[in-house]
Amino acid sequence: MNNFDLLKSPGDVNKEIVMRMRQRRKEKKLTQVQLSERSDVSLGTLKRFERTGEISLSSLIKIAFALGCEGDFDELFSKKGYASIQEVIDEQR
Repeated sequence: MNNFDLLKSPGDVNKEIVMRMRQRRKEKKLTQVQLSERSDVSLGTLKRFERTGEISLSSLIKIAFALGCEGDFDELFSKKGYASIQEVIDEQR
């Protein structure tokens, strides 16, 4: 296996998010209709998301809140990107 086997594509990440959301919905014993009502996201949008992975960010956040997963967004884009090892060293001083 080479390093490229470990890289995920945007499509891979999308599929994993859909699978985890569906799993969380089922763990909470919610139907698509119930989640749609709790999240204020239309049933059509929810079904399309589970089928294709397509959804607006605001609808995804509403679903996350309805499933008690809103904290999962707290880390998104929060880690500083470093251009070099020297930047890491300099920041630790």
